[in-house]
Amino acid sequence: MVKSFKTFLKHTAKDFHNQSVNPPVVRASTIIFKSMREIRKMQNKAIKNPKGGYFDYARTGTSTTYILQKILTKLEESYHVFTTQTGFGSVFLAIFSVVRPGDEILVADPVYNPTRVLTENYLKEFNIKTIFYDPHNLKTLQKNITPKTKLIFVENPGSNTFDFQDLNKIISIAKKNKVYTAIDNTWGTPYYLKPIKLGFDMSIVSATKYYSGHSDVMGGSLAVNKKVFPKVKFAEKITGQRLGPDDAYLITRGLRTLDVRLDRHNNNAKKVAAFLSKNKKIQLLYPYKKNSQNFRMWKKYYSGASGLMGLKIKAQNVISVRKFVNSLKLFGYGYSWGGFESLVLHQENKEIGKRKYMNLAKDEHLVRLHIGLEDSSDLIADIKQALKHLS
Repeated sequence: MVKSFKTFLKHTAKDFHNQSVNPPVVRASTIIFKSMREIRKMQNKAIKNPKGGYFDYARTGTSTTYILQKILTKLEESYHVFTTQTGFGSVFLAIFSVVRPGDEILVADPVYNPTRVLTENYLKEFNIKTIFYDPHNLKTLQKNITPKTKLIFVENPGSNTFDFQDLNKIISIAKKNKVYTAIDNTWGTPYYLKPIKLGFDMSIVSATKYYSGHSDVMGGSLAVNKKVFPKVKFAEKITGQRLGPDDAYLITRGLRTLDVRLDRHNNNAKKVAAFLSKNKKIQLLYPYKKNSQNFRMWKKYYSGASGLMGLKIKAQNVISVRKFVNSLKLFGYGYSWGGFESLVLHQENKEIGKRKYMNLAKDEHLVRLHIGLEDSSDLIADIKQALKHLS
């Protein structure tokens, strides 16, 4: 009967046993049973149905975490969803599940800088080689695939520079060469893009961001297809990657309004983008320019856009860029995004990370805006007054 994503979010996971709209928080370390026979029965059920719901120890979860997994599996249209303590925990779990010493991985050049450090530096110590490809020239992906290539790791759009890629081509290349694929889909969430349905093996979302929506919880999700499920299940078990019940409850509660919030983020961001696009000192890094490759790739795969955007500002003096940022009154200064409030960051080189296919000129500076749920006219007025400081 319920076909709509929006209706599902409002009516799922009600607890009629306790007569509560939201499921209870079940906290436990030890899962208790009446007899050893009951323990063995539960363990046998877990073997027959490894997707969850049967617990003999709380490292495998509780009913609170399992409910969240079921909701996300439905939203992702995936075989299963694993949950982790942070969004980056899901990045680690995806890579660790399928990559071994001697393997090679291909990573999109504009990935989140911690992902870059993990793949390029940390994995090197385990004899795992990372090669970065140009998101706008997939020949750099194709030509670097070797018999040792195990994984293609995509972030779409790219962190800070918001590069949109041709996802079908990446999937086609990967399948032709029997290579696993993973995508960081935090910007779009499954509300705007369903990567598993598209053909990816794994899809990562930082639940810290839009899933939670209130900047008060950390978490991550990793959606998988049936093929990769056993590998991720094994890795999850031996690394202890598991979201706690309190965080799971808050994320479940946040999901109730995911669609409402993302629609508002989208609408506000469109209005802010329209205003900023008129400023000659700013190159807007957001899918708004209809004749651009980024717009075409966004339109091809996404049903909407979230509230995160970048500004490439042309200014001779970096001090004026800092004054612009510091003059904003309605934008908080802080890391992360996806909450109800607007945020701003001046992105320095150390935060962007060293990239092979992107170089900023001396007079170019990156600023990241997260457009929140405030009145868009207030946000635009605030940006307008701050822009006077650019020179």
